[in-house]
Amino acid sequence: MNRSPTAESRADTPTAIKRMKLYQYLDRVERALDATDANAPCPPEIFEGLDQLHYEGRDAVDHAAEQLGLGEGSRVLDAGSGLGGPARWLAARYRCRVTALELQPELNEAAGRLTTRCSLDDAVTHLCGDLLDPDAAPGPFDALVSWLVFLHIPDRERLLARCRQRLRDGGGLYAEDFYLRGPLTECERRLLNDEVFCTHLVDRKRYIDELHAAGFEGIEFEDRTAAWSDFVAERAGRFQQDREAFVAEHDQATFDALAAFYATMRSLFAGGRLGGVRVSARAVGGAA
Repeated sequence: MNRSPTAESRADTPTAIKRMKLYQYLDRVERALDATDANAPCPPEIFEGLDQLHYEGRDAVDHAAEQLGLGEGSRVLDAGSGLGGPARWLAARYRCRVTALELQPELNEAAGRLTTRCSLDDAVTHLCGDLLDPDAAPGPFDALVSWLVFLHIPDRERLLARCRQRLRDGGGLYAEDFYLRGPLTECERRLLNDEVFCTHLVDRKRYIDELHAAGFEGIEFEDRTAAWSDFVAERAGRFQQDREAFVAEHDQATFDALAAFYATMRSLFAGGRLGGVRVSARAVGGAA
């Protein structure tokens, strides 16, 4: 007998996550590659509309680099690296040595092709693996960065412990994530579960307490709810305005999937109960 998995178990598997509309229709990668000159390396920013799937694009990656003091030779783990946009930008602009760890094989493979196209194979290493597996990209790293990935992992104690284990003493953690600002409505819970694969959120105090318990100090919790609410609203509106051009370049099915996802995020942030955060911290020396 077939049994439907629970929302929590669905959110913790690559099969489930790839059903997110944001990660579908990866033929967009092939179209983007076909549109470039195969005889010349591409600057990584040429793919920003495709591979920077978090909010505020490369500006957010620049902020992370500044926050963590990243520079030439910094060993960085990009946890849940997706199509690799942040990893390539850190390598190209800041001369970091980046390990891009991605759970979904299809995304990992597509990310590798984009990195090769940008001639960044020597600086960015793509690995397909689970952040919760201690043997996947064990480190140690100078920094661990992640954009809108932690929200998919309900086992936060194990998640933060694995992050700490991969960092050298004093290494930096930077994550952009969701958190709970107020009690969610039933509709909001359903949208987060079914469309975003986010089944477990904590409030600001618990988030900070969990980081302390995992072996982090110097925690900065920057609320980005207002900025992200504006961003997702503007993104959804702009996407609708560009419908004709997008469909001509891609197809109607891709447009419909992305438009639905963008509308969902606009609705969730508009309620004011879903929060967005940039959190940074340092690994405590001698922690497990």
